[in-house]
Amino acid sequence: MVIILAHAAILMTGGLIGPLAIWCLLPLIAAIHMRRDRALPEAAGLTVLSIGGLGLLHAAGLIGRLPEPGWNLLLSILGLLGLASVFVACILTRRPAALADIVPLDGFEALLSQLPSRLLVLSARGAVRRAFGSGPDWLDPGAQSLAAMACLEDRPMISQALAQAARLGAAQIAFRSAALGHGFAAAEIRVFAGGGFLALIRDATEAQGRELGLIKAREAADAASAARARFLANMSHELRTPLNAIMGFSDIMRSRMFGPLTGKYSDYAGLIHEAGAHLLDLINDVLDMSKIEAERYELSLEVVDAREPITAALRLLRLQADEAGIRLRGVLPPAALEANLDRRAIKQIVINLVANALKFTPKGGEVTVTLQAYSNSLELIVSDTGIGIGPDDLARLGRPYVQAKINPMQAEGTGLGLSLVRALAQLHGGDMTLESRLGEGTAVTIRLPGALDPQLPLELPRAAE
Repeated sequence: MVIILAHAAILMTGGLIGPLAIWCLLPLIAAIHMRRDRALPEAAGLTVLSIGGLGLLHAAGLIGRLPEPGWNLLLSILGLLGLASVFVACILTRRPAALADIVPLDGFEALLSQLPSRLLVLSARGAVRRAFGSGPDWLDPGAQSLAAMACLEDRPMISQALAQAARLGAAQIAFRSAALGHGFAAAEIRVFAGGGFLALIRDATEAQGRELGLIKAREAADAASAARARFLANMSHELRTPLNAIMGFSDIMRSRMFGPLTGKYSDYAGLIHEAGAHLLDLINDVLDMSKIEAERYELSLEVVDAREPITAALRLLRLQADEAGIRLRGVLPPAALEANLDRRAIKQIVINLVANALKFTPKGGEVTVTLQAYSNSLELIVSDTGIGIGPDDLARLGRPYVQAKINPMQAEGTGLGLSLVRALAQLHGGDMTLESRLGEGTAVTIRLPGALDPQLPLELPRAAE
């Protein structure tokens, strides 16, 4: 009707040379802006036909006269405004493309029916409008909605997923079949431009079974790890009690408290005591690491001079260093450095690090223990001039029971030393860093942030050996 009225106005105002001739393009413009691709040929043909018809009428003299110049200008403006209004109306009234406009479903139904998954066209409320595909077999093919395919307990999740898809454009959900125990489905939901949703449903029963199996395996591994930690803690405690007796009696024999020992018995008593001390150190490491892994290790924090446990550790190791021909140095602040620490843990950190350094430093080398303060933190550095550590080993060390790939004669121990040091530092809120180069030595740095007492001054005199 609009097109007929437009052509009548064109005829009355001079035809193709009149001010309203541009209205001949109305059918083509409407088809283009309505995105009706199938109507474009008809609209183009109608436009050509109207232009040809107007030309014939003009040649026959049946076209109205051109308006006066003033009216001609006014009608030209009105013609352009009218065309612009049609353009705007086409945009405002343009509807979203429906599924049938984009894909002729009738031609693809046979292909879609072969899908191994189920493709659903859903309304905005989740009702099933169309369904394609053959699986999963256990889904109810007659279900009127996506929620009806799920068991009662999972249906609220379906509603939440549809709401999320409407808000964000997409959602994913996994649900159990309405027939309990007969399947597990995973659905991907997308907003459809024509209104409603598209949902692709696939069978996730096997994947869910594998995931549940992995969860159970992880729980079993965690339980086994906890049981191992408890066993080691209990066993280490039981071993340490008789070992203390062995060391005590061997020490009495070595000191000849009840009389002299003849022959090599005196040497044997010393070897028993030395081996017992070494075994006790290993057991203590295992016991402490087991407590840490079982989250049963508790620090006994107190305000102490941080130099004291370090000095005590150096005294214990001085004889071992002298026998190995290694210089052991302590670079500590001359003034008291009070901090909130576990005295025993700090001493154990120093003993483990220095013992490691002595083990891998050749005769004539040097091991240095440095303590210093920065801002509100403590920094403990144990460095040596030993054989160093390769890049591959450097990345592995610090994990429980891991040792460097070195001479087996030097690799005695449990591999717990550095991991125990790291764990004790982390319990204090700090951490451990390891730097080393083959043939140049190793430096282990322990940083304990917030360890200093805030009531004490932070500026300390220059450290002295």
